[in-house]
Amino acid sequence: MTSQDEVPRVVSAGREIAAGPGEIFEFIADPAQQPRWDGNENLAGAPGGQRVRRAGEVFLMTLTNGGVRENHVVEFDEGRCIAWKPAEPGQEPPGHLWRWELEPAGASRTRVTCTYDWTQLTDSVRLTRARAMTRDMLRASVDRLAVLAQVGALSDVPELAEVHVCSA
Repeated sequence: MTSQDEVPRVVSAGREIAAGPGEIFEFIADPAQQPRWDGNENLAGAPGGQRVRRAGEVFLMTLTNGGVRENHVVEFDEGRCIAWKPAEPGQEPPGHLWRWELEPAGASRTRVTCTYDWTQLTDSVRLTRARAMTRDMLRASVDRLAVLAQVGALSDVPELAEVHVCSA
């Protein structure tokens, strides 16, 4: 068994996606879209009308276990970067952070990186799950996001709304 110090507290995964940063960012900045690309299948849904526009905003997300999270947006640069810290409703965030960074990589191509940072996590209840977060788990979300962004809005084709991507 590894000790807590041996587990990376910052985990990232990324890839290039054949879509522009604006198209991709819309899927990330709109919480209602997030369950469509969540590779951990932890997100059940979010009320519409919460599209993030600036740091300091808070959006709500319902988890697959029925729990609700308030996600405090701490970084925001339209089309380039968004980061949030999840928290129980009415509570301060316990210190873990999700960050998405988008960097143009040529005509209609974007380098997308997802990072889970739990260096400041103080909630002992969440430590087990944080330790279990892997690069492959993050990559699953990036890959699902790529499919949505590259194929376009699948909401018009209900039978394609559930996309499962196998990583190589």
